[in-house]
Amino acid sequence: MSTLRPLACALALSLIAGLASPAADAAKKKAAAKPKAPAAASACTDFYASANADWLRANPLSGAGSVSTLDQLAANARKQQLELLNSAMTSPQGNVQKLLGDFWASGLDEAAVERDGAQPIAPLLSRIGAIKKAKDIPASIAALHQVGIPVAFNFGADIDLQDLERHIGYFSQGGLGLPDPAYYTRSDNDTRQLLGHYNNYVQKILALTGTPKDKLAAESQQVIDLETRIARASKSLPDLRDPRANYARVSVADVGKQYKRLQLGDFLKAQGVSDDSVSLANPQLFAQLDNLVATLKPEQWKTYLRWRVGDAMAPYLAKPFRDAEFEFRGRVLRGQSAPPARQQAVLDAVTLAAGPMVGHEYAARYLPAATDKRAEQIADQVRDALSKSIDADSRFSDAVKNEARAKLAKLKIEVGTPKRDLDYTVQPMGRGSFGSNMLIASTWRHREEMKRIGRGNADRRWDVLPQEPSLAYDIAQNRLIVTAAMLQAPVLDLSKPEAAQYGSYGALVGAELTHGFDNRGRYVNAKQEVRDWWTPNEIAAWEALGSRVAAQYSAEAYPGLSGTKVNGSQVRDVAIADQAGLEIAWNAYRSAAPSAGKDANQAFFRAWAGLWAQHLSPEVAAQRSAAGIHAPGQWRTNVPLSNLAAFGEAFGCKAGTAMQRKADQQIKIFP
Repeated sequence: MSTLRPLACALALSLIAGLASPAADAAKKKAAAKPKAPAAASACTDFYASANADWLRANPLSGAGSVSTLDQLAANARKQQLELLNSAMTSPQGNVQKLLGDFWASGLDEAAVERDGAQPIAPLLSRIGAIKKAKDIPASIAALHQVGIPVAFNFGADIDLQDLERHIGYFSQGGLGLPDPAYYTRSDNDTRQLLGHYNNYVQKILALTGTPKDKLAAESQQVIDLETRIARASKSLPDLRDPRANYARVSVADVGKQYKRLQLGDFLKAQGVSDDSVSLANPQLFAQLDNLVATLKPEQWKTYLRWRVGDAMAPYLAKPFRDAEFEFRGRVLRGQSAPPARQQAVLDAVTLAAGPMVGHEYAARYLPAATDKRAEQIADQVRDALSKSIDADSRFSDAVKNEARAKLAKLKIEVGTPKRDLDYTVQPMGRGSFGSNMLIASTWRHREEMKRIGRGNADRRWDVLPQEPSLAYDIAQNRLIVTAAMLQAPVLDLSKPEAAQYGSYGALVGAELTHGFDNRGRYVNAKQEVRDWWTPNEIAAWEALGSRVAAQYSAEAYPGLSGTKVNGSQVRDVAIADQAGLEIAWNAYRSAAPSAGKDANQAFFRAWAGLWAQHLSPEVAAQRSAAGIHAPGQWRTNVPLSNLAAFGEAFGCKAGTAMQRKADQQIKIFP
């Protein structure tokens, strides 16, 4: 599909006009005049292009699908992690760095990984090989879960939907080698072809874990047969999307009695869980598993368990394991043409098994105390500004305002790292075996995950790592989470003017905090109970506001796509938060610096624009246009600013221009 460039179109129209004019013949005798270059973007015509002009010129796509300032922030955080791990490898500071340095070094030593072969999983395979009777199977299942290899089902900690102050253990479906249970039962050609690739992969892993060649086909079929039985009792992927439909609190005592052959009571003890309740929302699946323990021959279970160990550990073992895993999971399932570079693969492994350890050291190394303190200070000021905005909001009734005030008073702000740290007591790793270190670290992380289960443990840690750039509102815990990696340019740069810190970081904080009081936050009250605390009046006012916001975005063309508009309804909720965040951060900034001049005020808005600079390929733009909930950077910058009278005043934009809507057309989230 070809697209006509706007400049080429304008030139074509000007030539047609010239040929139709009486002076056309005379013009032929003169040298052709050069067409005028399009006017450069100004603050009042396209603030995004004006404010980001230098960045946009300096950062072309260069073959990538997208490039943005926030992409660069994430890339810098990865670079910092590599620096940290390399430093820990050569000159560790403290026990945690010693563990990480040894883990990292063992992964980079490919020769040692090749010499190690399948030795790291030999103890696990020996345990599986010792299974004699049906009663031996559940203990092996529990032992594999302990080392971070979930088999037969999944078990993890998550919020108790009846009590948001605690985590409970969730028994849920899992234990399959394919990502969708439907793959095991569909009969279309594509699925049959996929199953053929899968069968080949299973055979490769079984061969590497001890199956003789003449038994590979039979044992592979045993694995697929057992997984198919599990898949038939599993829910479809769409059915897993509703958390409420996949939550059912039951007593631990009842679970132990109901699934005796699966020995779930003993399973919980093995994981170190002593809580009195768990969630088990698919009793049919666990009844099936309970039955399969008794009815299938132990040899079939042993083959399945051996396969699951080999599959789970394949990326961390010798090349034959890695090649087999990539051929199926990388090339067939993910469509990748080549495996990641060794350094990236090891970083991914360390993050998976020991991510919180890296986060602990990352914050200590890359988050200066001054930045941490400033981030908390601005977040507190933005929270105060939000409180004043809610008080002045005419859409909220007194009862709803009281609930919002109570919720805001209890809101927690956690910056850098989680407030409750982990226990870093871990078995020494050494540098001899990457696969063994992977199991040691996975066992540690599983142990710490299990500690989240129980009353008072819901805020034990975050669901994002400190070394991953993130700034988000945790609706269940009524807290703002700002990771250490987020607190650097372009989000929070202490070398920038004070105003810029509010325009970037402060506005993002404001946007996220509003989620506690919008059409999502309305479902959790100040007591962290799941209850809608809005009245029909608030709901109607919100929908009317949302429709106006959606209409503004729907009027804008999607950059880089011919004939495509932004889907306003799709980006509406994030757009409302962006607008609110800017309003609140501006108020916080003006309260902190009431005498700030024009230059400082302009710096506030330039910092906002700097967050969203981006280039997208047509393919990526089309994907985001179809499904993305974020507006493209140009409109994420310009649309909310065009609604702010303060922006027009700062840059002298007249009402009715592109960047300053007329007063009656401006939208304010907090009037």
